[in-house]
Amino acid sequence: MDGSVRDPVDAPPRLELRGICKSFPGVLVNDRVDLTVRAGEIHALLGENGAGKSTLMKIVHGVLAADSGTILWQGAPVRIASPADARRLGIGMVFQHFALFESLTVAENVALGLEERVPMDALAARIRAVSDGYGLAVAPERHIHELSVGERQRVEIVRCLLGDPHLVILDEPTSVLTPREALALFDVLRRLQAEGRSILYISHKLDEIRALCDRASVLRGGRLVATVDPRQETARSLARMMIGTEPPDLTARADTGADAAAPMLEVEALDLDRDDPHGTDLRDVSLTVRPGEVLGIAGVAGNGQNALMRALSGERLLARPGAIRIGGVPAAHLGPRARRDLGLAVVPEERLGQGAVPELTLAENALLSAYRHGGLVRGGLVHRGQTHGFASRVIHAFNVIARGSAAEARSLSGGNLQKFIIGREILQKPRVLVAAHPTWGVDAGSAAAIHQALVDLRDQGAAILVISQDLDELYTIADRIAVIAAGRLSESRPTHAATAEDIGLMMGGLFEGAAPEPAGGTPHVA
Repeated sequence: MDGSVRDPVDAPPRLELRGICKSFPGVLVNDRVDLTVRAGEIHALLGENGAGKSTLMKIVHGVLAADSGTILWQGAPVRIASPADARRLGIGMVFQHFALFESLTVAENVALGLEERVPMDALAARIRAVSDGYGLAVAPERHIHELSVGERQRVEIVRCLLGDPHLVILDEPTSVLTPREALALFDVLRRLQAEGRSILYISHKLDEIRALCDRASVLRGGRLVATVDPRQETARSLARMMIGTEPPDLTARADTGADAAAPMLEVEALDLDRDDPHGTDLRDVSLTVRPGEVLGIAGVAGNGQNALMRALSGERLLARPGAIRIGGVPAAHLGPRARRDLGLAVVPEERLGQGAVPELTLAENALLSAYRHGGLVRGGLVHRGQTHGFASRVIHAFNVIARGSAAEARSLSGGNLQKFIIGREILQKPRVLVAAHPTWGVDAGSAAAIHQALVDLRDQGAAILVISQDLDELYTIADRIAVIAAGRLSESRPTHAATAEDIGLMMGGLFEGAAPEPAGGTPHVA
């Protein structure tokens, strides 16, 4: 970074949008939106999934063109026809869905976004300097496919900061960060603000917006409905502006007798060697989840969560069948289909690519995991009416904003696609549900609805395992919490007995059985 970018005291707003409209076939996404961002402020943009936030920011960044309206940059009308135009003006954006090539290294991905040609050694040095300077440790030589979601997020942020932007747009930047990582990011943003840079901040975490942002603009149904000082509001009042009604409350826990029931999901002394040089070995991982309870697993990204999910889902098979048991049946040697036959459902970490195929319709994506549910396949043939009907039920039950069951998965906002994937699994009424980051990128009202759906499924007798970096989420829905660090899992604790301080220490590897920290620091938090 090259220091201050302060404008003169009497300068016009850094960014001003006037009457921005954008529609897609059958949907008016942005409806005459006015928005002003001042120099040196952190400005939040709030709204439900599908309210038009990401579309509006893509217009500012040149990814999409507005149908009508005006964009002013530092007081002058501009036409931003491409991301390259935006970067030349000084606008950088970190997207919610990562624009990274998995087969390339971090440095190679960064190089693709540069206007000039830079020797790779010099570029790697710049990446290290920026990432180290802002506490966003990134190894330039690592391949993207080796990185966790949280680590990929850091790559995107570092790539943006390398462009020395005057305005930084961040779309759900803390959705995959731990509290400690989020606080470190806030320090970065406040430093950028002190240098006179502007931040446009999209997030569904209302408490962090109240703590971080100077102003907040609220979109509802594509229209700007309010601009407020979030520090003068409560999280509930902000949620009310977003959804237009009172946000739902989680109902009280029903007594399911989980303590007396036999385990529905068991993992016993699971050992799994990494399958890439920068992965994490799992060592002696054991857990049980009984019918009618939620076990939450917390941890910093890159500590073995991906490996554990792959082992549980059947993506990686184990030689010892009894290492994983579903309903008492040894299953570690069985593939995903056989495990689903035993009653397992899975919500993976990466929704596009793992949870859904972008080019397929919602009905087709529903079929991928629910093909044995409700007569979707009969006599080896797909029953299209039933398939579209099931997808429509998911859309209705989970308030998914989409153009029906024939809409392609890639046409949905990130939060709406997440709701669809969650709903697809829950409506199959599994005996065991394993979910990674179930409310990542989902607005406050929808997150409450997903949490309620998980609690309802639990109260119907399902065993639920939730892997999440959002401690608030785990405290909301989990009956017990364990922590994964350096590939080892702590003993679980009742949620009411697990303080945030204790969980934070355990996330750093301070628990019995955790691997000692290697010399030079822990690579799993890099």
